[in-house]
Amino acid sequence: MTDVISLTGVVKTFGRGPAAARALDGLDLAVAPGEVHALLGPNGAGKSTTLRILLSLLRPDAGQVRLFGRDAWRDAVDLHRRLAYVPGDVALWPDLSGGQVLAMLAKLRGRKADAGRLAELLERFDLDPGKKGRAYSKGNRQKVMLVAAFASETDLLVLDEPTSGLDPLMEAEFRACLAQEKARGRTVLLSSHILSEVEEVCDRVSIVRRGRVAESGTLAELRHLTRTLVDAELPRLPGGLDALAGLHEVRVTELGPSHGGGVRLECAVDTEHLSALMVLLGSAGVRSMTSRPPTLEELFLRHYADPDRGGAAGAGAGVEKDSEPSEPSVA
Repeated sequence: MTDVISLTGVVKTFGRGPAAARALDGLDLAVAPGEVHALLGPNGAGKSTTLRILLSLLRPDAGQVRLFGRDAWRDAVDLHRRLAYVPGDVALWPDLSGGQVLAMLAKLRGRKADAGRLAELLERFDLDPGKKGRAYSKGNRQKVMLVAAFASETDLLVLDEPTSGLDPLMEAEFRACLAQEKARGRTVLLSSHILSEVEEVCDRVSIVRRGRVAESGTLAELRHLTRTLVDAELPRLPGGLDALAGLHEVRVTELGPSHGGGVRLECAVDTEHLSALMVLLGSAGVRSMTSRPPTLEELFLRHYADPDRGGAAGAGAGVEKDSEPSEPSVA
C-alpha cells in the first residue's frame, strides 16, 4: 500500500555561509492511508518547515517528497485538490466575509461544499459566516479554516497548530471533529504542541528534534520502549533494591506515624524489569501501589531533557532519600 505522505532524507537550509541555519537535516517521515499522524517538537524543531515543504511552499535542498505516490513539487497543482491545509496563524481577505472565503476555497478545489455539512460545522464552531475578515478575532479566523477543511471532501488534512487561538470549548469540538474524520478513514497530518490533544486522537506520533525524526511509532510502541512509573507504600525498603537492574529516578520518602510509618517508593522501571521489581516489593509487604505508563508529555520530555542538567534523559538509578513531606500526595 502506497503511503499518502513520504519524505525521505529531506534537507532544508536557510541562509548561506557560517550564518546558515539547517532547519531539516535528513528528515524521514511516512504517513499511511487513514492514519492520524502527529508531528511533535518545540518551536524551531522543524515541524512547520516540514509541512511547508510538503505543500510545495518551500523547495527542499535535498531529499524526496511524495504525496499519494507522486512528486509533491512537480504535481503540486493536482495534488492540492486532494488536500486541505490549516495554518497556525490564519490571515483572511479583510473585505471578504467568512462565507465568501469558504465558498472560494471550495471552488478552488473544483468541488462545491455540502451545504448540510457546512451548516453543521458553522453551528458546532459557533461561527458567524456573515462577518468580514477584518472583524474576526484570531480564534474566529482559525475557525473559518477549520470549517473549510472539515467541510471539504479531500483525502488528506494537513493541520499546523490548528487549535491556536481557540478557547477550551472549541478545542474540544475540534477533537470531536477529528475523531469523526478518523472514523471515516481520512488521513491527517497534525503538528501540535498540545500533548493531550495528540494523545487523544492520533494513531502515530513522530518526535522531531534538530531537523530529524528522533522517534516514531504508536503510543503503545513508544511506551513499550520506555519505562513504567511505580508509586508504592511499604512497611520497609526491600533489600536488594540498589542491585536491581532497570531502575531510574528512584526516590524514597520516610513516612511519619500519621501515615502508618514505613516508606514511600517512587521510581521508573524499564518494562522488561517490571516483574522483578514487583517480586522485590512484594517481599517487603506492599501496603498500596500504583503503576502506569508514561504520558506523552513524559515521553516528549525524555527526548528534550538535557542530560547534563540531570533531566529525565540522564537520570541515574541511585536511591535518593527525603525527609517526610508535610502532606504526601496519593497517586
